[in-house]
Amino acid sequence: MTDMFVGRLMSSPVRTVSAETPLSEAAGKMRDTGIGSVVVVSEGNALEGILTATDFVRLSAEGRSAAETAVGEYMSTDVRTTTANTDLREAADTMIEHGFHHLPVVDESEGVVGIVTTTDLTAYLSHVEEPSPE
Repeated sequence: MTDMFVGRLMSSPVRTVSAETPLSEAAGKMRDTGIGSVVVVSEGNALEGILTATDFVRLSAEGRSAAETAVGEYMSTDVRTTTANTDLREAADTMIEHGFHHLPVVDESEGVVGIVTTTDLTAYLSHVEEPSPE
């Protein structure tokens, strides 16, 4: 992953919702696009949180209605971020250190500009690294 930067690997544009979006709508967006998270942003595209498939497990366990519950009630707000110019290894280390599968990519002036996931990292490594010796 030498000299590889997040901006070359990140998915963009990122799928976003607002904190007021019903969870059922966010779930439909995730299902329809085959993704495991949506980034929660303000009107100005500033990061407010992230909603992942894991959050729906909590919703189900609590017996809440996805149609009557807003994203803001279940999103994670303790979100680590990265920038497009961050070295990919540093971003991967952050994900491992915190147990995250999704790392939003932010720009100081534009807000959320992308996301890098463990799936992105795995796909990249499967094309670049030599297979492990048997």
